[in-house]
Amino acid sequence: MNPSLSPKREEYPDQPRVAVGAIVFKDRKVLLVRRGKPPARDLWAIPGGSVEVSETLQRAAEREIYEETGVTIQALEPIYTFDYIERDEFGCARFHYVIVDLTADYVGGEPRPGDDALEARWVSAQELASLRVSLKTLQLLKERFDFG
Repeated sequence: MNPSLSPKREEYPDQPRVAVGAIVFKDRKVLLVRRGKPPARDLWAIPGGSVEVSETLQRAAEREIYEETGVTIQALEPIYTFDYIERDEFGCARFHYVIVDLTADYVGGEPRPGDDALEARWVSAQELASLRVSLKTLQLLKERFDFG
C-alpha cells in the first residue's frame, strides 16, 4: 500500500501513536496551549504533537512547537513519559498516545495559536489555578519543576 494514501488515524487507532511535548520556560513563565481539538479539547497543556516517520524526538518537538505556537526552541532531553488513553462509552480506545515530554530552551518568537491550538501563551505559576489545565500538565509542572 502507498503510505501517502494511508489516512492518519487519530481516532480509534489500531496501535498507539508516539507524540512529543516540550516544556519551555521564559521569564519564569511556561509555554502552554489551549487545545482546539480532541483529545483534551479546551484544556491548557504542554504544546506538542505526533512524531513523524524518520524524525528524532528532538526534531519532532522543535517542529511541533513551532507549528502550534510560532515559538522556536532547542529541544533537549526527555524527562517524562506517559500513556494517554481515552475510551468511548463502549470501552473502545478512541485515542491512544505514548507521549514523551522533553525539556527545551527558548530560542525566539512570540506565542500565537497555530495548527490545532486555540490559544498559545506564556503562563505564570499563579495563573495556572485560574485555567482549565490538563492533570498530566499540572502534575509534570509541579513534580519536576516545582511550578504551580
